[in-house]
Amino acid sequence: MWSALVNGVASVLAFLYNLTVSMGIPSYAIAIILLTILIKVVTYPLTYKQMHSMKKMQQIQPMVAEVQKKYKSNPEKANKAVMELYKEHKANPISGCLPLIVQMPILIALFQALQKFQYQDLGSAFLWVPHLKNPDPYFILPVIVAVSTYFQTKLTTPTTNTDGAGASTQKMMLYMMPLFIGYISMKFPAGLGLYWIFFSLFGTLQQIYINRQPAMQKGEVGGK
Repeated sequence: MWSALVNGVASVLAFLYNLTVSMGIPSYAIAIILLTILIKVVTYPLTYKQMHSMKKMQQIQPMVAEVQKKYKSNPEKANKAVMELYKEHKANPISGCLPLIVQMPILIALFQALQKFQYQDLGSAFLWVPHLKNPDPYFILPVIVAVSTYFQTKLTTPTTNTDGAGASTQKMMLYMMPLFIGYISMKFPAGLGLYWIFFSLFGTLQQIYINRQPAMQKGEVGGK
């Protein structure tokens, strides 16, 4: 089943490349961007609910801060009250990780597909990168990968007003995750780095769109 997924990703990439050839602009970079858009469209129903949950997390942060302040001398009671608040408003504090979890099998399949993919020489280069099947020799793509991941993570991470363990973990993830992904992409095919950059870009635009929509119905906040 896994090999079928890898072969499927490779077949879709080959089809999209042939599409660029038929358009007179043979480019694996364009094919990878089109593949990113396609994956975003396919996974949109899976990530839409999680992104709305993240929006709820941002909206209820003032209530969370109020509860933590109220039970400042009793951390156990404060944590219990916060969890009840999450449950009441159907907000998931780890929802920011779920889109990445959904994305990981596709990312691994794409990595393996790009490692074994039989590129045509025509359209295999991308700007400063001689060949998309090899790592970026100038490490420019890994830097952009880290920056784009940072902005997406920052946008999808609820802002907390406390200095507790949860806030420290969020802050660590905000900086460590982009650095980690940027570091490992230094050894990945440049095509995979290109995919991740546009995946993060489209994810950021998607989150901005969702953030402009109301995550809660009137009267849901504060039980009014």
